[in-house]
Amino acid sequence: MSHTLGIRQAQKQKTRQALLDAALALLEEQSLSSLGLREVTRAVGVAPTAFYRHFRSTADLGVALVEEALGSLHPMIRTTVTTAESSDERITRAVELIEGYVTAHSAHVRFIARERHGGVQPVREAIREQLGRFAEEVRDELAKDPEAEGWNDDDLLMLSHLYVDQMLITASLFLEALEAAPEERERVAARATRQMRLISIGRHHWHD
Repeated sequence: MSHTLGIRQAQKQKTRQALLDAALALLEEQSLSSLGLREVTRAVGVAPTAFYRHFRSTADLGVALVEEALGSLHPMIRTTVTTAESSDERITRAVELIEGYVTAHSAHVRFIARERHGGVQPVREAIREQLGRFAEEVRDELAKDPEAEGWNDDDLLMLSHLYVDQMLITASLFLEALEAAPEERERVAARATRQMRLISIGRHHWHD
C-alpha cells in the first residue's frame, strides 16, 4: 500500500512540476494576468480539472513560481555574505552569483522582473516577501561586521535593502545582456561591482 501511495505521490509531484514548467514557458511571451489555466493544462496534456488538484488559481501557481525562482537563492545568498573575508570579496561573489543565476534561470528572472510590479496582487506580495527575507538575511550578516558598531537595526535594514535592490537591477542588466558579446557582460559586471562598492563606501561615512 505504501509503495502504491509513493508512486501516486511521485506522479502528482511530476504533474505539478510539469504545470509549473509549462506556465513558465508560456510566461516568456505574456504576463501572468493574461495566462489562462486551459493554456497551461493544454501544454501539459491534462484535463483542466487536473489543474485544481495542484493550484487554487493561476495566481496560486504564480506564487509557487515565485518560491521556485527565489526560494533556492536564500542559502546561496547567506553563504555569499558569511564566507567572504572582506566587503570587496562579498561584492565580487554577489555579482558572480547573480550572473550565474541569470544565465542558468533566465526564464525565472524574467518572470520576477515582469511580475514584481504586475497586475496579480498575491504574486506581487510573494515577491515583496521574498525580497524582504533577503534584506533581513543580509542585515543579520552585516550586523556581525566590525563596521556595524554603532548602527541601529533600522539603518542596517535600510543598507541591506540598498544591496538587494542593486542586485535586482544587476540581474535585469545581465538578463538584457544574455545574447550580447562577452565584453558587454563584463561591462555589466564591472558596473554592478562599482555601484555596490559605492554603497559600501557610503556605509563607512553614514554616521559622519
